[in-house]
Amino acid sequence: MNIKIFSRILGLMAVILLNIALLPTFCNAKKLSEGDKNGEILTPAPNLNPRINGPLVYGCRPGHPFLYRIPCQGKRPIAFKIKGLPSELKLDPVTGIISGTVPGKGVYEILINARNSEGKDTRKLKIVAGEQLALTPPMGWNHWYAHYDRITDKMMREAADVMISSGMADVGYQYVNIDDCWMNAEKNSDPLRVGPLRDDKGNVIPNKHFPDMKGLTTYIHTKGLKAGIYTSPGPRTCGGFAGAWQHEDQDANQFANWGFDFLKYDWCSYGELAGENVSLAGFQKPYQQMGKILKSQDRDIVFNLCQYGMGDVWKWGGEVDAHCWRTGGDLGFELDRIFDVALKNAQIGQYNKPGEWNDPDYIQIGWIGNANKMGIPELTPMPANMQYAYMSLWSLLAAPLIYSGDMSKLDAFTLNILCNPEVIAVNQDPLGKCAEVIHRDSVSFIMVKPLSDGSTAVGLFNRGKTTADVSVVWSELKISGDHHVRDLWREKDLGFSVDKFSTAVPPEGVVMIRISK
Repeated sequence: MNIKIFSRILGLMAVILLNIALLPTFCNAKKLSEGDKNGEILTPAPNLNPRINGPLVYGCRPGHPFLYRIPCQGKRPIAFKIKGLPSELKLDPVTGIISGTVPGKGVYEILINARNSEGKDTRKLKIVAGEQLALTPPMGWNHWYAHYDRITDKMMREAADVMISSGMADVGYQYVNIDDCWMNAEKNSDPLRVGPLRDDKGNVIPNKHFPDMKGLTTYIHTKGLKAGIYTSPGPRTCGGFAGAWQHEDQDANQFANWGFDFLKYDWCSYGELAGENVSLAGFQKPYQQMGKILKSQDRDIVFNLCQYGMGDVWKWGGEVDAHCWRTGGDLGFELDRIFDVALKNAQIGQYNKPGEWNDPDYIQIGWIGNANKMGIPELTPMPANMQYAYMSLWSLLAAPLIYSGDMSKLDAFTLNILCNPEVIAVNQDPLGKCAEVIHRDSVSFIMVKPLSDGSTAVGLFNRGKTTADVSVVWSELKISGDHHVRDLWREKDLGFSVDKFSTAVPPEGVVMIRISK
């Protein structure tokens, strides 16, 4: 056979095999929607060889249950090994799930090894057993902006399934969080959500769409993922369902017994109790109470304050044992203002640090419901460039990365936005710094975030309706000389630059780079 023809046949076979190997990750997304036609997919598909992702540091409390799924891309099956794992913990070498009991107070440095038929990868992880949780911003999914008061146990389980099958868990997403409307209400358009708020012992009663809360968390945990829940310090939630008022200890104990790992605590009807002209102590009171209760539980529960930035919560959120706090209103009502919201959060960035995160609300791309109508999810009208900017802004801010679109309708374009491991690494950097802003003009600005390895992440943003040339000068970054530049969205090396970097930034978009020696 002619050698050239033989070579072409081999090349064609290699392409076919590659596509077959990648099929499990993308076929489900492709058949569910065509949202990927929104814009160009910049992030290359994952390679077949293992790539370990996720945080470099993980906080937990001694004596509590431990659960961590190693985020790792690559062709399955992947065989995992760990050096230096404490005896209290065990690794499932097939799933990459680490479980057991958190060892005594201290820092445990482990070395993770992942190997498959295509190659291998190693990565260090520092397990910090102490008082602080969420040493990097929480990553996961919340149902609210997709399903509102339509949420069910089945939807939650499906979301957990998709977090694995879509590859989201392989880049670090781990929390599967219920928002409002899982409890009973005194009245609701859905009769299956109406009933007594509490039983004769005072325990909160889930509505008929959630028949087995312990079973739900167990299902999520078997996948190596975490489960989150929601309530309000008031008598009612924002949706009119049972709140925790006068049952705070009882509800927190119930959440822990059910096996939840995250609590969103929403101000809602508590405002009726607090009254007008609330003092700083008044803003703090319900969160201080619940923070103390959660800290006394026998499991790690990340505490998220949802009180819309009142009382400058970023100044005291950590003092009430919270790990992240909303800095403003629901972003679903102002998605056209993501640049303004991000710039406002950057102004209070000095309050960000490991274990304490400013939260500008969820990532809302892909298929989401109209917040004004609590509608059935539709494909976002947000321009593709702005979706890249959205994820870049939240990553540079070191904000929680909680997706809130319809997990059953993930498409290739949305996954490309959500699952770029190099952009996520900027968000998860253990230094925990929020980016600072350098304004260029009325439409362009630069965000600069120092990273723990000495490199610098830079986002060059253009809010205008036409392409703009944007430059960053080394002296502004307090560096000089030749520096290597990498395009993070394209995962592409751009070579070395001297003194500055200039590029054309698309309208309402971003170019995100990493600068290093």
